[in-house]
Amino acid sequence: MAEHFHVNTPLLESVTMSKHVQATVYLKMENSQPSGSFKIRGIGHLCQQLATKSKGVVCASGGNAGMAAAYAARKMGVPATIVVPSSSPQLVVQRLQDQGATVRITGKVWDDANAEALRLAETEGLTFVPPFDHPLLWQGHASMITEVAACLGPTVKPGAVLVSVGGGGLLCGVIQGLKDVGWTDVPVIAMETEGANCFNAAVKAGRMVTLDDITSEAKCLGAKTVCKKAFEYSQCGELTIISELVTDQQALHAVETFLDEERVLVEMACGAALAAVYSGVIRRLQDEGRLPTLLGPLLVIVCGGSSVDMKHLSHLKHKLQT
Repeated sequence: MAEHFHVNTPLLESVTMSKHVQATVYLKMENSQPSGSFKIRGIGHLCQQLATKSKGVVCASGGNAGMAAAYAARKMGVPATIVVPSSSPQLVVQRLQDQGATVRITGKVWDDANAEALRLAETEGLTFVPPFDHPLLWQGHASMITEVAACLGPTVKPGAVLVSVGGGGLLCGVIQGLKDVGWTDVPVIAMETEGANCFNAAVKAGRMVTLDDITSEAKCLGAKTVCKKAFEYSQCGELTIISELVTDQQALHAVETFLDEERVLVEMACGAALAAVYSGVIRRLQDEGRLPTLLGPLLVIVCGGSSVDMKHLSHLKHKLQT
């Protein structure tokens, strides 16, 4: 079996995005992972640690964690059951089945699907694969920052890191990675869409918050409560985490612009991070003095996503314009 399931993804300079922020922009292209997103780093690592002798794995996912769990399980030769909420596109269900997974549709939002996955783990003796809230996941995700450091070399350090936040697994992994390479002074800009803003709500309230509902179309950001570790990082003094929101329209515009300029299609969850560049969030933070004006290279984690195709993109355009 391979040493790990993820690949060392390209780190690309984007000349067009660099113009928007007047600093060099590097894109960590996690969309080119075999499962379509960064999730395979953490989930692959967790499965290798916990599921090698397993009867099977079970994961609740609106898409990308499920894809990663299904991919890892197929490579390990163990069965995978993926529980998805009814809000998941048919495209996602099909792709999970193509990976050889059994798909169950339960509930309206991720939290409902997760309760069912926990029940299946208990009753059928399956290995539960959490999508974002586990130290092994963060350890696996941290490898992307180690790769960036190796790529940039010892003399270059990012001026800031830009990430999307759903449940907070990527954020925790990025922070773990920054600690591993000695970059804890690098600010992290944590992006969410309005209506899927569990992290921003917690940061503003100064305590963990559970959203009533997910109203954003960025379904893969749709956790109602952020993981505790991500919230704790936001409250500790030694890190700078800037939490910002964009609208669904801005996230969608970012997806379209990225497709035009970089020739890569990502989902709206990823568009939330890209929108920080295209919709002027970075420039505004610089004007407000919250980010330095002479920003070192901006590292953008292009988290990817398998829940999108041209048909789904035009559906989103139509839905968000009306």
